[in-house]
Amino acid sequence: MKHGLKLICSLVFAVSVSNTQTIAQDSFDNAIKARKSVMALYAWNLGQLGAMAKGEADYNAEAAATAAENIRILATMNNGAAWPQGSDSTALPGKTRAKVEAWTTYPESAELNKSLATAAIAMAEVAGNGLENVQANIGAIGSACSACHDKFRESQ
Repeated sequence: MKHGLKLICSLVFAVSVSNTQTIAQDSFDNAIKARKSVMALYAWNLGQLGAMAKGEADYNAEAAATAAENIRILATMNNGAAWPQGSDSTALPGKTRAKVEAWTTYPESAELNKSLATAAIAMAEVAGNGLENVQANIGAIGSACSACHDKFRESQ
Protein backbone atom coordinates (compact mmCIF):
# COMPACT_ATOMS: atom_id res chain seq x y z
CA MET A 1 0.00 0.00 0.00
CA LYS A 2 2.87 2.40 0.85
CA HIS A 3 4.46 1.85 -2.56
CA GLY A 4 1.11 2.36 -4.29
CA LEU A 5 0.61 5.67 -2.46
CA LYS A 6 4.11 6.79 -3.44
CA LEU A 7 3.40 5.90 -7.05
CA ILE A 8 0.11 7.80 -7.02
CA CYS A 9 1.77 10.83 -5.41
CA SER A 10 4.59 10.70 -7.96
CA LEU A 11 2.12 10.53 -10.84
CA VAL A 12 0.05 13.43 -9.45
CA PHE A 13 3.24 15.48 -9.08
CA ALA A 14 4.40 14.64 -12.62
CA VAL A 15 1.02 15.52 -14.10
CA SER A 16 0.84 18.80 -12.17
CA VAL A 17 4.37 19.80 -13.28
CA SER A 18 3.46 18.93 -16.86
CA ASN A 19 0.23 20.93 -16.59
CA THR A 20 2.12 23.89 -15.10
CA GLN A 21 4.53 23.85 -18.06
CA THR A 22 1.59 23.63 -20.48
CA ILE A 23 -0.19 26.50 -18.73
CA ALA A 24 2.99 28.61 -18.86
CA GLN A 25 3.42 27.82 -22.56
CA ASP A 26 -0.26 28.62 -23.19
CA SER A 27 0.23 31.91 -21.34
CA PHE A 28 3.15 32.76 -23.61
CA ASP A 29 1.16 31.71 -26.68
CA ASN A 30 -1.73 33.96 -25.68
CA ALA A 31 0.60 36.82 -24.81
CA ILE A 32 2.34 36.53 -28.18
CA LYS A 33 -1.01 36.40 -29.98
CA ALA A 34 -2.13 39.51 -28.09
CA ARG A 35 0.94 41.55 -28.96
CA LYS A 36 0.88 40.41 -32.59
CA SER A 37 -2.74 41.56 -32.70
CA VAL A 38 -1.72 44.95 -31.33
CA MET A 39 0.97 45.21 -34.01
CA ALA A 40 -1.57 44.30 -36.70
CA LEU A 41 -3.88 47.04 -35.44
CA TYR A 42 -1.01 49.54 -35.54
CA ALA A 43 -0.27 48.51 -39.13
CA TRP A 44 -3.92 48.76 -40.18
CA ASN A 45 -4.39 52.23 -38.75
CA LEU A 46 -0.98 53.53 -39.81
CA GLY A 47 -1.66 52.20 -43.28
CA GLN A 48 -4.74 54.39 -43.55
CA LEU A 49 -2.90 57.49 -42.39
CA GLY A 50 0.14 56.68 -44.51
CA ALA A 51 -1.97 56.26 -47.64
CA MET A 52 -3.56 59.66 -47.03
CA ALA A 53 -0.19 61.30 -46.29
CA LYS A 54 1.32 59.93 -49.54
CA GLY A 55 -1.71 60.85 -51.65
CA GLU A 56 -2.56 57.19 -52.30
CA ALA A 57 -5.96 57.73 -50.67
CA ASP A 58 -8.12 60.81 -50.42
CA TYR A 59 -7.87 62.65 -47.14
CA ASN A 60 -10.91 61.96 -44.98
CA ALA A 61 -10.99 63.93 -41.74
CA GLU A 62 -13.19 61.42 -39.90
CA ALA A 63 -11.17 58.40 -41.01
CA ALA A 64 -7.90 60.16 -40.18
CA ALA A 65 -9.13 61.17 -36.73
CA THR A 66 -10.38 57.64 -36.04
CA ALA A 67 -7.16 55.96 -37.18
CA ALA A 68 -5.06 58.41 -35.17
CA GLU A 69 -7.19 57.90 -32.07
CA ASN A 70 -6.89 54.14 -32.45
CA ILE A 71 -3.11 54.45 -32.60
CA ARG A 72 -3.16 56.71 -29.53
CA ILE A 73 -5.20 54.13 -27.62
CA LEU A 74 -2.85 51.31 -28.62
CA ALA A 75 0.26 53.32 -27.75
CA THR A 76 -0.99 54.42 -24.35
CA MET A 77 -2.71 51.29 -23.10
CA ASN A 78 -1.02 49.15 -20.48
CA ASN A 79 -0.25 45.94 -22.31
CA GLY A 80 2.61 44.78 -20.10
CA ALA A 81 0.86 41.44 -19.55
CA ALA A 82 1.42 40.70 -23.25
CA TRP A 83 5.18 40.90 -22.71
CA PRO A 84 6.03 38.29 -20.04
CA GLN A 85 9.72 37.61 -19.58
CA GLY A 86 10.68 34.42 -21.39
CA SER A 87 8.38 35.04 -24.36
CA ASP A 88 11.20 36.11 -26.66
CA SER A 89 12.60 34.72 -29.91
CA THR A 90 15.56 33.08 -28.17
CA ALA A 91 13.36 31.12 -25.76
CA LEU A 92 10.62 30.49 -28.32
CA PRO A 93 12.20 30.42 -31.79
CA GLY A 94 9.70 30.64 -34.60
CA LYS A 95 6.88 31.83 -32.33
CA THR A 96 7.87 35.47 -32.00
CA ARG A 97 10.30 37.96 -33.43
CA ALA A 98 10.70 39.84 -30.13
CA LYS A 99 14.38 39.85 -29.18
CA VAL A 100 15.42 39.00 -25.64
CA GLU A 101 16.98 42.50 -25.49
CA ALA A 102 13.49 43.95 -25.03
CA TRP A 103 13.70 42.50 -21.51
CA THR A 104 17.43 42.53 -20.81
CA THR A 105 17.85 46.23 -21.62
CA TYR A 106 14.62 47.33 -19.98
CA PRO A 107 13.69 50.22 -19.44
CA GLU A 108 15.06 51.18 -22.89
CA SER A 109 12.14 49.43 -24.58
CA ALA A 110 9.73 51.32 -22.31
CA GLU A 111 11.36 54.62 -23.29
CA LEU A 112 10.88 53.81 -26.97
CA ASN A 113 7.23 53.06 -26.27
CA LYS A 114 6.93 56.47 -24.57
CA SER A 115 8.25 58.06 -27.78
CA LEU A 116 5.55 56.28 -29.74
CA ALA A 117 2.88 57.36 -27.25
CA THR A 118 4.02 61.00 -27.48
CA ALA A 119 3.92 60.89 -31.29
CA ALA A 120 0.53 59.14 -31.27
CA ILE A 121 -0.97 61.69 -28.89
CA ALA A 122 0.27 64.54 -31.09
CA MET A 123 -1.21 62.90 -34.19
CA ALA A 124 -4.55 62.20 -32.51
CA GLU A 125 -4.87 65.86 -31.54
CA VAL A 126 -4.62 67.11 -35.14
CA ALA A 127 -5.28 64.32 -37.67
CA GLY A 128 -8.88 65.34 -38.25
CA ASN A 129 -7.93 68.96 -38.94
CA GLY A 130 -6.31 68.64 -42.35
CA LEU A 131 -4.03 66.53 -44.49
CA GLU A 132 -1.07 68.78 -43.71
CA ASN A 133 -1.34 67.75 -40.05
CA VAL A 134 -1.26 64.06 -40.93
CA GLN A 135 1.73 64.65 -43.19
CA ALA A 136 3.52 66.68 -40.50
CA ASN A 137 3.06 64.02 -37.80
CA ILE A 138 3.26 60.66 -39.56
CA GLY A 139 7.07 60.66 -39.62
CA ALA A 140 7.35 60.82 -35.83
CA ILE A 141 5.13 57.76 -35.47
CA GLY A 142 7.08 55.88 -38.14
CA SER A 143 10.39 56.80 -36.52
CA ALA A 144 9.20 55.61 -33.11
CA CYS A 145 8.02 52.30 -34.57
CA SER A 146 11.26 51.82 -36.51
CA ALA A 147 13.46 52.61 -33.50
CA CYS A 148 11.79 49.88 -31.46
CA HIS A 149 11.66 47.33 -34.29
CA ASP A 150 15.29 47.95 -35.28
CA LYS A 151 16.48 47.31 -31.73
CA PHE A 152 14.01 44.74 -30.40
CA ARG A 153 12.60 42.74 -33.32
CA GLU A 154 14.27 39.97 -35.29
CA SER A 155 14.40 40.51 -39.04
CA GLN A 156 12.39 38.11 -41.16
